[in-house]
Amino acid sequence: MPMNKTVSMFGLNAGAVWKKLSVQGCLDENKLLEETKLTSDDIFSAVGWLARENKIACECGSYKLGDTNLIPIIGKDAGKVWKVLNIWGETGIASLSKLSRLDEKRVSAALGWLGREDKVEMVSSSDDACTLFRLK
Repeated sequence: MPMNKTVSMFGLNAGAVWKKLSVQGCLDENKLLEETKLTSDDIFSAVGWLARENKIACECGSYKLGDTNLIPIIGKDAGKVWKVLNIWGETGIASLSKLSRLDEKRVSAALGWLGREDKVEMVSSSDDACTLFRLK
């Protein structure tokens, strides 16, 4: 079965974050943004992906490679996002944030987690103005 574009994109972003952390060690969000040239949504979806793989930890606002301590947060958030998508269908990050009562960074991390589980996919809106997500 071919890899869907969500899994491919999230996986590539996770690889970029993993590579920077493996070379430079512990980095905060701003340094990850600067070093990887990814967007904030991409950074947090990568964090969610890596957390699902038990490869990233957060200490004092910085990320490092190692056994994750993020499962209680991101795993729970992934459940909330999954429920919203199950009820509402195709939805963008801003709507997912409102409906799940999570900030957009936490929604992105939850989408990365769900992407690693191959449970979500990206779809474009009819006008390509924003990216929508739906359950597979």
